[in-house]
Order: sequence, then C-alpha cells, then structure tokens
Amino acid sequence: MTGQPDRDPNLDARHGGDEPDGYADDHHGIDLNDNASDTDGPPRPIIWAELSSEDLEHEWLALNAWVEDARHTYHLASNIVPPYWHRHQLLIEHLSALRTHWQAAHHPDQGGSGPFGWLRDLAEWIPRMKEAVAMLGTRIDSDRPAKLAPWPGEPEPDPEDQLPPVNLANRYEDLVAVMMWHADRARAQEDHYYQMVAEATAHASGADL
Repeated sequence: MTGQPDRDPNLDARHGGDEPDGYADDHHGIDLNDNASDTDGPPRPIIWAELSSEDLEHEWLALNAWVEDARHTYHLASNIVPPYWHRHQLLIEHLSALRTHWQAAHHPDQGGSGPFGWLRDLAEWIPRMKEAVAMLGTRIDSDRPAKLAPWPGEPEPDPEDQLPPVNLANRYEDLVAVMMWHADRARAQEDHYYQMVAEATAHASGADL
C-alpha cells in the first residue's frame, strides 16, 4: 500500500466517479495521488506546526494519498475516516501518526512481525479515532468547525484563522482549498520572518556606520 506518482486508472471507479477528469490539472497542477514526500530511510514523525510552506504541501499530498489507500485496504468507514478529516487538526494528527507507524512497521529494516504488530495497533487506534470523529461532529455529508470553550481572558479567534467555507459538493476540491490555505498561511509567516530579519540587519548595518 504505497502512493503512486501516476494517476490510478481505478481511482474514479473506487470513488464512485466523484473525481472529475483532469482533476489534478485543474488544481494547481497537484496530483492528489502523488506520495510526494516518500523517501528512502527510516520514517520520521511529522511535526505539522514546524513545516515550511513547501514541505507542508508535500506532506499534505503524502498523507492524503496514504489515507486514500488505507481506507479502501482496511475498509475504514466514514465514522472512522470521514471525508473532511483534513479540516480538523486532531484528525490530521491521528492519521499522520498512524501513517508513520505503518511506514515503520513495513520498513525494510523492520522484523517480519512488524506488519502484524501494526494490524494489532490499528485495532486499538480505531475506537480512539471514532471517539475523536464523534466529538468533532464531522460526517460523510456535513462538517462544522471544531469548538473549544475559551479560557477566561482568552481573546476572540481572529476571523483570518478560520478555514474557507466547506465544499460539500466536492470533497477533493475542498481538500485542495484547505491545503492551499495552510500553505499560504505558512508562506505569509515565512515572509514576515524574513522581512523582520532584513529590517534588523539593515538597522544593525546602519548603526555600525
């Protein structure tokens, strides 16, 4: 079960024809089946908050490709892996951890019992994922933003921190929109950081004159 760089000819049939023809070409040239971040060597945990904008896009593609394969291979129903999992960081972390565990269990340096151990852990992971999905209220045909009671004195959320409106008509277009939203935010933070460094360097250079 690995991501394939080329379009899977059976993808449309697997998804009931939900994915339109030329889908990758219509979405910034991104192929959602491209497991772009897979490399040789032992797997590493993904710390999503620390990824650069470029790495973020690669890891989104890799995770989505793996989840697409896993939900068919292991028959994971929508109350375990809902279509809009990508809108909830809690579910992203759950799925990302499961994927890293799968990679480690199937690594060439792993012993022969690795895959069996992963299947055992999958059975333990499923009820935890079900609980998280039920708590968030995301379903196969609906999704709502996650709500958490604010602490006393905590500021109101910035409207710019809200994801784009959910696209219930096309899960794949919604995935790309959310992925690009995250990448754009990361890119804006990087640009702000580099601007601060440039201004500080210019100020220090001027003070030395």
